[in-house]
Amino acid sequence: MAITETSRSSHELPVTTTTASTAKKLTLVPLIFLIYFEVAGGPFGEEPAVQAAGPLLAILGFLIFPFIWSVPEALITAELSTAFPGNGGFVIWAHRAFGAFVGSMMGSLKFLSGVINVASFPVLCVTYLDKLFPVLESGWPRNVCIFASTVVLSFLNYTGLAIVGYAAVVLGLVSLSPFLVMSAMAIPKIKPHRWGSLGSKKKDWNLYFNTLFWNLNFWDNVSTLAGEVDNPQKTFPLALLIAVIFTCVAYLIPLFAVTGAVSVDQSRWETGFHAEAAEMIAGKWLKIWIEVGAVLSSIGLFEAQLSSSAYQLEGMAELGFLPKFFGLRSKWFNTPWVGILLSALMSLGLSYMDFTDIVASANFIYTLGMFLEFASFVWLRKKLPELKRPYRVPLNIPGLVVMCLVPSAFLILIIVFATKIVYLVSCLMTVGAVGWYFLINYFREKKIFEFNEDTDLLDKGNGDRTKVEDHHDSR
Repeated sequence: MAITETSRSSHELPVTTTTASTAKKLTLVPLIFLIYFEVAGGPFGEEPAVQAAGPLLAILGFLIFPFIWSVPEALITAELSTAFPGNGGFVIWAHRAFGAFVGSMMGSLKFLSGVINVASFPVLCVTYLDKLFPVLESGWPRNVCIFASTVVLSFLNYTGLAIVGYAAVVLGLVSLSPFLVMSAMAIPKIKPHRWGSLGSKKKDWNLYFNTLFWNLNFWDNVSTLAGEVDNPQKTFPLALLIAVIFTCVAYLIPLFAVTGAVSVDQSRWETGFHAEAAEMIAGKWLKIWIEVGAVLSSIGLFEAQLSSSAYQLEGMAELGFLPKFFGLRSKWFNTPWVGILLSALMSLGLSYMDFTDIVASANFIYTLGMFLEFASFVWLRKKLPELKRPYRVPLNIPGLVVMCLVPSAFLILIIVFATKIVYLVSCLMTVGAVGWYFLINYFREKKIFEFNEDTDLLDKGNGDRTKVEDHHDSR
């Protein structure tokens, strides 16, 4: 297995890529579906927006919010992933913009929020299965099923990102198919005036905004896989564009169909209501089909987000934020097995907990990481104006500031609506991220573990970039 450095301009961060004769790069279609599963995985989970604010505001939310949040985040991901096409993604961006401390904080905050998300998917998978097999509702059968599904799905991730990518294509198409059938069968029953309903109860803005945020978030997670993409400079922007359109349409078609065809009490619009609506529209057979689709969607979500977490750890090891052994790859499948193992073990531990508030805290922590990401994006334009950007957002710096301020205002809403326990847990996790940075520096100084030298050199070389680049060119 050979380690080689890709060619780069004088302003680019040195990026190492691992190659093997059996390695396969991600191509356009698998990348589109991986992005889709990083963000959505289908219309599962959009129902609480109707419960919180009624059909009209739910529809408007999924129509407007992509322009407020999804498009800016996707544009930033496209520009910076093509400028720095290495594993690590947003960690590299923060690192290059503000140095090692901010890079480390970005990595810790995003990893924590990501691995908690990963933990929720085996639980969600078993929750849908217990509707078909009641024995899985509680006790040891449920625990064993969560454990077994985590192990099996983690092994699938270990077999290679190309395999995961093509599995995402199949899972995406199969899990969406019952919604297409349901939407088609709903057309004769649609009464358009129902779309204009504002609901019959007081608006729950916390639930409404968090539902939109969770269903249209995490576009930047795929950036941690940039080093595994075939021709990322061209593939990334196109994949993100198609994924944004595909994801939004996948949310809107079932939402229009069900809100127009089914009239029920607003309180029934909980997560999973689409399956009940399918039974009302077509019969129990379609309800079961959607529940099976939900299981498949949970598998796709697990695979995509576990990949992002694992490759993020590998990228952080390459940059020197973690010991080098975090970047070890399997000889058989060329996958970062240490990152996969650690991410899977952490998610397995969390999956047995009642972590509703922890998930909300991960949402909160993710917003803190996004503030760093927006700042890094704007600052890199100012700091490195001559950096080669294969894709460039067609705005000057004032325009970029405005583009980032709009979604930042939404992030402030997420923070304002957070509960006290969320503030507490988020504070503890943030303090832990700071402590982790200094602990890693202690390990490095005492030579307890072996590290790559990039982080030290880049910190010392923020005012002496030539020294850093000459070091890497001579390796």
